[in-house]
Amino acid sequence: MEIVYPPVVGLAKTMFRVLDLRIKVEGAEHIPATGGAVLASNHASYLDFIFCGLGALPAKRLVRFMAKKSVFTHKVSGPLMRGMHHIPVDRRAGTAAFNEAEKALKNGEVVGVFPEATISESFTVKALKSGAARLAQAAAVPLIPMAVWGPHRLWTKGHPKDLTKRHVPVIIKIGEPIQVAAGATAEATTVVLRQRLSALLDAAQREYPEKPSGPDDRWWLPAHLGGTAPRPDSVGDATPAGA
Repeated sequence: MEIVYPPVVGLAKTMFRVLDLRIKVEGAEHIPATGGAVLASNHASYLDFIFCGLGALPAKRLVRFMAKKSVFTHKVSGPLMRGMHHIPVDRRAGTAAFNEAEKALKNGEVVGVFPEATISESFTVKALKSGAARLAQAAAVPLIPMAVWGPHRLWTKGHPKDLTKRHVPVIIKIGEPIQVAAGATAEATTVVLRQRLSALLDAAQREYPEKPSGPDDRWWLPAHLGGTAPRPDSVGDATPAGA
């Protein structure tokens, strides 16, 4: 029985209404109504997990996110994370988290992963770790790419957070599931995943209904679209990541 998750979802929806966020979800039909799936998203904001979870609500699914252990030990976020049955990740001992996530997938849960591992300061898709692909293969479930664009304007790395900013558009795009073949390597699947994520994110960025209000507001656009975010090669976003 879910005691904590539904009220948290309700609180998030209330916050979205108060701020009048213009949220658009596309491709929710790609999330299965039943059975396990790995939901793999880009990572540009500290709020991404909220909007990734929102993207799964049309399918009536609650996503169990993998998140760093420190979030679970925090006095405020910890009880909520544990109550929503998210999965703590200790990067010094990642096997336990992998096993817990695999078990959840085999029990029919949707597990959320940010394969970039850290926020992309360039607002492009960083090199990915292979854990999402390995999980999907181990549990024999689909790997579903998702791109979120817009929440970084509220709170992201290296910029002051503004959780009172109103009318911010948020685009959530969910792509077709990647069916991981039994004989495929995790590295090959991760290459496909990065291509899919990049295509979804590029589409979301190009159709985004707002432009920077002036030169000082160009920080939230990637360099290749005329923004002042650092280029991938200047922040290590193009550096291959380990498993």
